[in-house]
Amino acid sequence: MKRTLVSIILFLIVIASVIVGAVMKRNNDNSNLTKVKVAEVAHSIFYAPQYAAISNGYFEEEGLDIELILTPGADAVMSSVLSGDVNIGFSGTEATIYVYNGGEEDYPVTFAALTKRDGAFLVSREKINNFTLNDLKGKSVIGGRTGGMPEMTFEWALRENGIDPKKDLNIDTSIAFAAMQGAFIGGTGDFVTLFEPNATSVEKEGLGYIVAYVGELGGAVPYTAYNAKRSYIDNNPDIIKGFSRAINKGLKFVSDNDAERVAKSIISFFPDTALNDLITMIDRYKKGDAYRETISINEEEWKHIQDIMIAAGELDEYAPYDKLIYGKYFNEFE
Repeated sequence: MKRTLVSIILFLIVIASVIVGAVMKRNNDNSNLTKVKVAEVAHSIFYAPQYAAISNGYFEEEGLDIELILTPGADAVMSSVLSGDVNIGFSGTEATIYVYNGGEEDYPVTFAALTKRDGAFLVSREKINNFTLNDLKGKSVIGGRTGGMPEMTFEWALRENGIDPKKDLNIDTSIAFAAMQGAFIGGTGDFVTLFEPNATSVEKEGLGYIVAYVGELGGAVPYTAYNAKRSYIDNNPDIIKGFSRAINKGLKFVSDNDAERVAKSIISFFPDTALNDLITMIDRYKKGDAYRETISINEEEWKHIQDIMIAAGELDEYAPYDKLIYGKYFNEFE
């Protein structure tokens, strides 16, 4: 009996030693990494390549330890970047234009793009077969905030299809991005524009129906991208290069693999979402051509995003590509 008890105790000591050793090794490994704080504008499956880059260890390969900080709203992301609370911002590129035009001396510059289309799906309260944008006439739609890319892209798509967003329907821009799903479920609006996983969540609950992908209607733009203050980019070239390479690897992983493999690689970031639902969402984005092939941004799409802003009345003149886009590593990763 004593011999058995001693054996059990020795076994437990060995197990404890292994666990402690593994933890200490991991802590030592992390201590060799450079911490980079990133303010992400939203937590969405739309950003799958970013989460894949983290879970697959691409940042660690570059010597970086990424801390994601949810910072709802592009304006809040800009504030965090400018104040130095974070090193890198992740938001719509329109936000950097607003800051630049505001006269900020050490303004944020975009150095790597992740998505190339709007990430919102149009969700209807009623089931509509063979939906067209004309079905929105006379209806009420919960849109994004005024001046934000989701709302401006939606309005652009309407205009391109002969629909006046001010006269032909009512777009409610008073509801915060994070509250749009709840407002729709609560009875506000005939339609709502929602990112994933919110759009599928509403549909799965039987409270709405996905009828269109706004991204397909708005065209290719540098929609969501990474930015940092010019001074940070100048002073930390290795971090910017390593970060860019890791994101590029994440984009390639999503491009080269099917939705199931991508879903399994990022499911830890969405613990409340079933794997099958995650697969469906990623497949929707892949089929909608939402993700970029590489991190690079060309001048044509930079102009297009500003065309959208000008049409929305949020921009008077074009902001210079060479001032707000840092393309040093674009060709290297193509």
